[in-house]
Amino acid sequence: MKSLYRCRNQITQRVQYYSTKATSTSTTSTPISNTSTSEGTITRNYHQTAMDEGNLLSQPQSVTSWISDTVANTTIENLSPQTTARSKRMMLDTLGVGIIGSKTEISDIVTRCVASEIFDNTDTNRTSLSSLWGSNKRKVAPAIAAYINGVNVHSMDFDDTWFPATHPSGPVLPAILALAETMTGSYEPTTQDLLVAYNVGIEVQGLLLRCSEIAKEIPKRFHPPAVVGVMGSAAASARLLGLGPKECRHALAIAASFAGAPMANAGTTTKPLHSGKAARFGLEAAILASHGLEGNSNILDMTSGYGAFYDDYDPEHFLLNHAGKKEFILHDQDIAIKRFPAHLGMHWAIDATLGARDKIIPVSASIHPDVVESVEIWAPQSKYINRPLPTSEHEARHSFQFNVCTALLDGHVQVKSYHDASRNRPQLIKLLKKAKIVTPDDNLATFDDMYIEVHLYLKDGTRAMSRCDTPYGHWRNPLSQNDLERKFLSNTSDLHPDQQSQIIHHVGQIDKCQPASAFLEML
Repeated sequence: MKSLYRCRNQITQRVQYYSTKATSTSTTSTPISNTSTSEGTITRNYHQTAMDEGNLLSQPQSVTSWISDTVANTTIENLSPQTTARSKRMMLDTLGVGIIGSKTEISDIVTRCVASEIFDNTDTNRTSLSSLWGSNKRKVAPAIAAYINGVNVHSMDFDDTWFPATHPSGPVLPAILALAETMTGSYEPTTQDLLVAYNVGIEVQGLLLRCSEIAKEIPKRFHPPAVVGVMGSAAASARLLGLGPKECRHALAIAASFAGAPMANAGTTTKPLHSGKAARFGLEAAILASHGLEGNSNILDMTSGYGAFYDDYDPEHFLLNHAGKKEFILHDQDIAIKRFPAHLGMHWAIDATLGARDKIIPVSASIHPDVVESVEIWAPQSKYINRPLPTSEHEARHSFQFNVCTALLDGHVQVKSYHDASRNRPQLIKLLKKAKIVTPDDNLATFDDMYIEVHLYLKDGTRAMSRCDTPYGHWRNPLSQNDLERKFLSNTSDLHPDQQSQIIHHVGQIDKCQPASAFLEML
């Protein structure tokens, strides 16, 4: 981990520099490089600039140069066994939700509108194309593949969620897999390269989410995948391309100009586009930087740069809090992998409801809305997931009331629960009209602190209450490997069982230094 240690130890120099300069949020430090000069690095696909910059003298670093150096210099040795294991789980889950997402109406519309040319697997002469996951080898231009696969990953809100809140994998995995398919011959990456690039993209998102206290809350203004996701995609793509620190800085600066999407589109068919555009434009930012396009070299240090997204953005405080840390954030902060295709907050609501339901009726029995007097849902204050009568499946995925009433009525929640036939049932609508939200002051709107209590009141006087502090699948209560693989198999049921098994195997072996082509062919 020497290169990363060097990179992060230089933060201390920068902290000392900040403490002695006049108060300013803009810096003009010169980028440095600690680019590895191992035989495997130089003889593969790393640009000459990465090696040239390795001779520059060490300079105190800004946030931009620190993160750029981390992007350029991370190797497999920087990933702890725990980080590697967690990222494998995330990659498998993301492939599964992307494949089931390819069957949605959103995917169909986006594919028809943005993919002007689609080629099938018989067109063997085209090597600069990338696969649409789960489509029997249909291929498009790599940026379009990143976009469509990114949309598909988030099309059902079934993808992973991190803390502070974002969906980290959707913008990153589609970008690097689309890029990797075009890197052939001596430029072909290994599976280790994919793993490293993926983790770089996740790490950059995690770092940027820690630049602000506001970022810890359930989002109110911007949808995080569109803000940090595009930066992670650019970082991951830059790492896979082997860009040097200077080019990585420009890739991040270019990506920042593509960042941002309003939370007002949550619960609509537009929201999945946020992950897709993050994957696409991050990939394009890295490619543009590799060809010499430039942006602001201090983009992550300026309130008019990346700081524009956070009112409390403070690069000095950011450096002070993260100086000297040796492990990637994923090593310490696990991910939430969803059991239900809905906003993560719904998992608290569903688990609490099932707990209360079990207290009043047998698991296999049904409950009629006429016996219910009222349903109280004690939840954190968050307007966009308080939807009393959702009118679409995407609103339903963001409705405490819908998920509680569905779990109460059916005793389970599944993919088809959000479809029109299930959502428009008269019994469900009758039950929805009896549900109300209560927002206690102590119920904080963060995925690390929130809770849900469901209080059931029946007309015969029966009362039942259940509280969920940590749903199954949350980072404090992660899915078992068996349950994770069951989710993947369910989401990819249209694939041949042999193909499903091969994908599981290849992801499990992705930390081995093997040609990536065998894995990519499985898509």
